[in-house]
Amino acid sequence: MHFQWYPGHMTKARRMMQENIKLIDLIIELTDARIPLSSRNPDIDELGKNKARLILLNKADLAEETASNEWVDYFRGKGYTAVKVNSKKGGGMKSIQSVIQEACREKTERDRRRGILNRPVRAMVVGIPNVGKSTFINSLAGKACARTGNRPGVTKGKQWIRLNKNVELLDTPGILWPKFEDQEVGMKLAFIGSIRDEILQTEELAWELIKFLNTGYPGTLEEKYGIPAAENACECLRNIAEARHCLVRGKELDTEKAASILLEDFRGGKLGRITLEKPEAEQEGRY
Repeated sequence: MHFQWYPGHMTKARRMMQENIKLIDLIIELTDARIPLSSRNPDIDELGKNKARLILLNKADLAEETASNEWVDYFRGKGYTAVKVNSKKGGGMKSIQSVIQEACREKTERDRRRGILNRPVRAMVVGIPNVGKSTFINSLAGKACARTGNRPGVTKGKQWIRLNKNVELLDTPGILWPKFEDQEVGMKLAFIGSIRDEILQTEELAWELIKFLNTGYPGTLEEKYGIPAAENACECLRNIAEARHCLVRGKELDTEKAASILLEDFRGGKLGRITLEKPEAEQEGRY
């Protein structure tokens, strides 16, 4: 299965970010804690040269805590400020304002030496589709400032949000990059819902997820769906369809529907806390 999704609005969004970068002191990059490396857009590093950087491992409640702590250490070792958060439920959000100030300490000191006082930090919030940028902004602001949704492509244009006298945020649309050099990265993005499901082959994607879970988290699917162990992913998906009474015309198994159920259960954390990539594997090369 080939993974690629780069609609026209993403080209426009990247151009907009490029035009606004000169106004920015800090780039706040949201990643998905389940795939902290694969959910980083390589274009952001190019756009954010010479800017203070803050990496947030969002949806940390859906990932293994130990793995997320290791990822925070990994990014800090690369020179980034890094924090794990759960924007939806507020986990880790109370410290963000102070983390922003800490990430911009050099800029603030530079302003002070120049006699510039009390200018708010201007931060651009970036990330791939469906990583939770708008939810993060609304949680940080304590009110609904940005549109949210559990599907990619909800935020279409830029939006300035003044949090307080110290911080202003620029919300931006989620963008991917034109070509995935590694199709495994594309597959992981599809797992977490950052690529539109309508352009994917859902059953094939579910088979790949089943293979990963059976290797990395054995017994998870059997326990969740009350199904027997299966020899292969296709058989496992049929067992899930049977357990969840996914039928067409009353008797044939609807494996397409079962695939959608499995993907939604994974994305919603109903299979438990699962991390799809670990820092130690990154040391051996990109996934």
